[in-house]
Amino acid sequence: MDLKSGYPFWAVKNGLLATFPQLTHDHQCDVAIIGGGITGALIADRLNRAGYHVVVLERRDIGWGSSAASTALLQYEIDTHMTELAARYGEDNAVLAYRGCAAAILHLERLAAELGDVDFAAQQSLYFASEVGHVEALRDELELRKRHGFDVAWQTPDMIEREYGFRAAGGILSQLAAKIDPYRMAYQLFERLVRRGGEVFDRTTVTTLTPEADGVTLTLGNSGATLRCRHVVLAAGYEAQRWLPEPVAANRSSYAFVTDPLPRDVLGKLNDTLIWESARPYLYLRTTGEGRLLIGGDDDDEDIPERRDRLVMQKAEGLAKRVEGMWPGLEITPTFAWGGTFAETDDGLPYFGPHDTLGPRVLFAMAYGGNGITYSMMGTSLLKAYIEEAEHPLRALFSFDRRALQCA
Repeated sequence: MDLKSGYPFWAVKNGLLATFPQLTHDHQCDVAIIGGGITGALIADRLNRAGYHVVVLERRDIGWGSSAASTALLQYEIDTHMTELAARYGEDNAVLAYRGCAAAILHLERLAAELGDVDFAAQQSLYFASEVGHVEALRDELELRKRHGFDVAWQTPDMIEREYGFRAAGGILSQLAAKIDPYRMAYQLFERLVRRGGEVFDRTTVTTLTPEADGVTLTLGNSGATLRCRHVVLAAGYEAQRWLPEPVAANRSSYAFVTDPLPRDVLGKLNDTLIWESARPYLYLRTTGEGRLLIGGDDDDEDIPERRDRLVMQKAEGLAKRVEGMWPGLEITPTFAWGGTFAETDDGLPYFGPHDTLGPRVLFAMAYGGNGITYSMMGTSLLKAYIEEAEHPLRALFSFDRRALQCA
């Protein structure tokens, strides 16, 4: 599957940061990770630090799948409101998911500080009501979050106009968010993994996966060689669904672009605030470290790469007009524009762990939805717990069997 169209900014900006060999001989390891994007990188780093011999397999070049197209807004705020999750799975589980995402941002901040040069910056997050009819739901959301200790405050229309320069019916301002260059971070993590004894192979495809009582055998399509491991983690993004008997998420396309660098005084509060809206699909925007405005949204159900390719500039121009309508003083010109495939689950939550059809040694890492990177960070400890047969508070909520948790 071609996961992106156009010119994803991170790949254009960074280029090919490192090269890795193909795996062409029979090999073995403790944990094999299929997928060389930011999800695979975070999981590999966590397991390597825990003492496991990790081998990463990527069928493209490293980072060249969805990670290159990610817009990397790091938020604890899930696309599904906490109030909606509470109605579906109970308030305790809803809070657990949101707190897990909040903790993940702090873990990513510490990890970025270790690595350096990954364009990480702490941010605020303004979630605004797209229309007056959304205000009541956002007010309910605010009160539930405040009751559970989240640092949030209501923003009136006048406050939003004064501080951010556009009109909205109201909004929630959160003090915990961040932004990052996911492509660069993935490379930094993989290079560190190799220095610490792990192995990374790109341009290496897996054609068959055979679970056995004491491990899993992978057959490699490029060479016919085999990789024998005790556990395998499927971190292949939206392509991982091919290993399931039926899909658990719907593939969609999202579109984004960046501008040329803009002066800090022109960007104002946008320098340190992620902005997104209550409509679905939603408009979202953030800045990059060098002051470019990154704008995304206008998601659709298009899942055919050739059709998505043709839509990229049309979508970018539509997003630019939308932002110019909010800030008439800004002249928005798309410099690099792209589209990318993403998947949505019906409840906005990810899937981490085994599926009945493949047994306990095959673990899925499906960080689907708008919180892919924070979900991936959360999933590192959950997958480690599965491998070590340990308990974890998110095991049930992020499992393939979570329907059993639904409220009557």
